[in-house]
Amino acid sequence: MRTVNMHQAKTHLSRLVREAVDGQPFVIARAGKPLVRVTAVEEAPRKRLIGCLDGQFSAPDDFDTMFADEIQAMFEGKYKGIPNEESPEQEEG
Repeated sequence: MRTVNMHQAKTHLSRLVREAVDGQPFVIARAGKPLVRVTAVEEAPRKRLIGCLDGQFSAPDDFDTMFADEIQAMFEGKYKGIPNEESPEQEEG
């Protein structure tokens, strides 16, 4: 296994990491004393969960047009809010 000093490791880190990923681990040393071994991490491939929520919720058919008038009014600065039953209707001003 190849040994590199701290300065070389800092200077050539990208290349050294690429080589470690390709199966060539190395040791970083300071003043000739080995400190750490750098090797590639072996990760298990992540499983994709496509369709895992199928049938657990639904969206209304008009989802893409819901509240279109209110949104348009907001962009035009004309939206006054939706009055609720507990407060008196807002006066136009």
